[in-house]
Amino acid sequence: MTILLVDDERRLRQALGRALTAHGHTVHEVGSHAEAVASCADCAYDALVIDVNLPDATGWDVLRDLRARGRSIPAIMVSAVPPSAARIREFALAGVLHKPFPIDALLRLVREVGDGAAVP
Repeated sequence: MTILLVDDERRLRQALGRALTAHGHTVHEVGSHAEAVASCADCAYDALVIDVNLPDATGWDVLRDLRARGRSIPAIMVSAVPPSAARIREFALAGVLHKPFPIDALLRLVREVGDGAAVP
């Protein structure tokens, strides 16, 4: 799978990127809303792994902006604070991970997206 990983915490982003790559995925890493939206204009991704808090907007803003551009990409939201059930439904999230989370949980959700089990 080709995955866009969006998180402003460089060390976490790199660690998650390495884990996903080690499991056979192609990973593109960015650290901001602007980079995420621009990257989605240039590449077709199978999944997004996206943090809620970004330096220039929120992960929700990224998903909203992609939706406005006609892009629907299964998203796994990463957050220190659990999102509301209403937000999860609004954005049809493929999954939610609460920081800190085990890498195995991320790999399981990515596998489910790839299998079509978690696709919104």
